[in-house]
Amino acid sequence: MSRAFVACGVLLLVLSGAAWAQEVEGASTSTSASGLSSYLPLVILLVAFGAIFYFMLIRPQRKRQHEMNSLLAGLKRGDKIMTAGGIIAEIDSIGDTSVVLILEEGGKLRMAKASIVRKLDK
Repeated sequence: MSRAFVACGVLLLVLSGAAWAQEVEGASTSTSASGLSSYLPLVILLVAFGAIFYFMLIRPQRKRQHEMNSLLAGLKRGDKIMTAGGIIAEIDSIGDTSVVLILEEGGKLRMAKASIVRKLDK
């Protein structure tokens, strides 16, 4: 993932450098060239990096967060779950921020709801 990010960045820098060189050559031959057009490659580069940043970092994180929220919202009593610490248990009761789990040997454990990482098949 990081190699693709670096490769895209290098490609965009090369392309923006070539576009900037053409702008400089064009500006030297014509006196009516706008000063704002020299910033065009920089703006294109920033927009491209913003798009890459969004599609490689922000969008996948939002998708994972949405999946986690739907997992937590769909939990009910009797579901088998796995916590972030590797504890496999059955849900006894669910609160707003915590759940009470029944362990295999009958012990009960209260944990934060956010520590649940997946729901297991029975």
